[in-house]
Amino acid sequence: MGKKLVMDSAPLVSVLMNCFNGEKYLREAIDSIINQTYKNWELVFWDNQSTDKSKAIFDSYQDERLKYYYAPEHTDLGGGRANAFKYLYGDYIAVLDVDDIWLPTKLKKQLQLFTDPDVGIVISNTLFFNETDERILYDGEYPPEGDVFRELLTGYFVSLETLMLRKSVVDKLDYGFDADFSFIADFDLVLRSARISKLAICKELLAKWRVHEASDSWKSSVSFSEERERWIEKQSKQDSNFLDKYKEEISILHSKNFLLMAIDALSKNERMKALRLISRTNFIDWHDYAVACLCFVPFSNRLLQYLQKRRIKRLLR
Repeated sequence: MGKKLVMDSAPLVSVLMNCFNGEKYLREAIDSIINQTYKNWELVFWDNQSTDKSKAIFDSYQDERLKYYYAPEHTDLGGGRANAFKYLYGDYIAVLDVDDIWLPTKLKKQLQLFTDPDVGIVISNTLFFNETDERILYDGEYPPEGDVFRELLTGYFVSLETLMLRKSVVDKLDYGFDADFSFIADFDLVLRSARISKLAICKELLAKWRVHEASDSWKSSVSFSEERERWIEKQSKQDSNFLDKYKEEISILHSKNFLLMAIDALSKNERMKALRLISRTNFIDWHDYAVACLCFVPFSNRLLQYLQKRRIKRLLR
């Protein structure tokens, strides 16, 4: 077992960073942790067998709060986070990927919301950005707070770089990050935590999420959907009342999953597959009707390929 860093009895925040060939933006990410105004943190850096200069960049820092772990075998993103999770010894857990950034007061301001003992999850606003454009996630209106499991199930609104979890809440779960999921590992952990605790939102911009094609989060919307379908199946096996208790919310989630899978099929010109998938949705909004119509439009796959490149992010949530 590891030991907690002690600093005037301030709670320790364990920061998990999973890295595979992240040299391009790594220094910027680590610097944003070191520059936090709240100082009692540890960085658990999980090197998923990188072959670039990631380790050299990490080794250039002389800070005892930075802990290096080399993966015994290369895994996908979910597996890396699951393997690193056992080395998180803090009172609170945060996650920062190698291409994202925290603003200096991120930890300090989020910790203040944990004074409510029922709060197990704290998030904040964030900025999506690339070389040419940027967008604030919550622009004017924030999601609900408190007991929000049902809301998260139908419209997941958490951006991982803003997430902070109370470790004692996660310890009540059967496991932390689930290695069975690569694309939705955070969705899974947040949803399971939300069933037994409340969520609070720091209504300030405290992080930045970098949008680029190399990011796993933007590679395949259909992978998100397929994993969420497996997640529903797994939850129903672990809880016999799950499907009945959340019947309406699961129906909405099914529809969103089938819609994205239909878009993917249509972009590959697999029209019959797309029709079968779209027929399984509840036609909850105009996207369902639009995709159904596109199944009968010549060359619609080219349009869908264009839309997929733009990755309509709100459909992924």
